[in-house]
Amino acid sequence: MTTTVIDQAVQARLIASTPEARAIPACLRYEREDPFAVRVSFPPTASLDGEAVEWTFGRELLTAGLRGPAGSGDVLVWPCGPHRTVLEFHAPEGMAMVQFDTDDLQLFLDRSYALVPEGSESARLDLDHDLAVLLRDA
Repeated sequence: MTTTVIDQAVQARLIASTPEARAIPACLRYEREDPFAVRVSFPPTASLDGEAVEWTFGRELLTAGLRGPAGSGDVLVWPCGPHRTVLEFHAPEGMAMVQFDTDDLQLFLDRSYALVPEGSESARLDLDHDLAVLLRDA
């Protein structure tokens, strides 16, 4: 059976206004059926309100953010020295900055590009099916 989903558990560091960052678990996810997107989720223990949190954003954004500052909306990504990458998440409730090991993110991206090579994402989409589902649900 061919793998269609990549889940990768990683450790991250929540950057806070206090002197010490707090280690938090996170999970990176990529699905062949949604080839342009990556997801990062945090368990309830990592959030202020005790709810699990998941962010979805472009795989291309994460790729670009490993090389230099990227993003202009709710998710920003930039390298922080040679071994760390920061993801900054903006929501109406506030903002969070989370630091990841760049090697973990690169491994995840390498695995995702092995599953769906860069430039072939649109071939994975079934626009007719997606449109039919949207019209049926409307």
